[in-house]
Amino acid sequence: MQVSTRTVWQVSGGPTNRSYADVFLKHGVALIGPGDPGRWRPERGDDEFEGSFVRRFASEAKTGDIVLLRIGQSKVRAIGLIADDYAYLPQFDDVNGWDLQHGRRVRWFELPQDYDFGSPVFGANPPRFSKLATSEVLDYAHRFVTSPPTHWQTAPLPGLPDPEPSLVEIPDSLRDLVAQVQDLAGLYWNRAEFGDHPTEDELIAHYVVPFLRTLGWPVEQIAIKWRAIDVTVFRSLPRSPSSCHYILEAKRLGQGIEGALAQAQGYLQAIGVQRDIVVTDGIRYRMYQADKEFSPAAYANLGNLKHSALELFARMKQP
Repeated sequence: MQVSTRTVWQVSGGPTNRSYADVFLKHGVALIGPGDPGRWRPERGDDEFEGSFVRRFASEAKTGDIVLLRIGQSKVRAIGLIADDYAYLPQFDDVNGWDLQHGRRVRWFELPQDYDFGSPVFGANPPRFSKLATSEVLDYAHRFVTSPPTHWQTAPLPGLPDPEPSLVEIPDSLRDLVAQVQDLAGLYWNRAEFGDHPTEDELIAHYVVPFLRTLGWPVEQIAIKWRAIDVTVFRSLPRSPSSCHYILEAKRLGQGIEGALAQAQGYLQAIGVQRDIVVTDGIRYRMYQADKEFSPAAYANLGNLKHSALELFARMKQP
């Protein structure tokens, strides 16, 4: 295929406060949602997938086409070549809370730093996936793939992760809370029916504290807004920095819990201790381990429980 005939597409790497671009680069994929409605097939209508994005991603983009990993309205994180046909990949049903099971394999070249066109070349409200027509962008993409280095264009694709099994046997103490999440989570996202998303304080009251209670923590060992920390769990009384067991930083739905770690670390620095951190939107919980430089240690999505959630439950429960 001649480079000049290659179509150029852009795919979103997620909002800046809830990015999933690293997942694309690590596994050699481009992913879009909504994936929960199931595999795309030609006989299925666009209305089943919130518009035409999935159809175009699955059927119009071709092997060998160029794809830009877009960040925001004007930046590119990586440039890739589509390497295979559409596939439905169930292992990506929870990527930072997104259902992104519609996939294409891509050989990516990650740029040393984001390339910024300096103007919103992808539009004021860029879609999750689209064909590009702006001459400035097309010229950049075509020149890039014909300039050295080009070894990445034929490099082996990284392996895909195995699908993670769902948690079949939900602990008895969590069943009511999990059922509530499944009943209400979809409603929270529907502004027409619900209104504004629940606040952090509402999520703490309705989900975080009940979750901690099911894990065995008594109310006197759960503090709200203690020394500005959203939720502090104490291993014993009196409440003091030394008796702090771990802390939780809460964010509103859609804000992206992955960006809350640095804020929580600042709170620990202020009280002078190193403790594990849990970041949450009330439904998703990610724990970072203090003695391993705050690397991710466990994760659970109460709306989409996987077997690995048991590790988070074990780490968060009362000793």
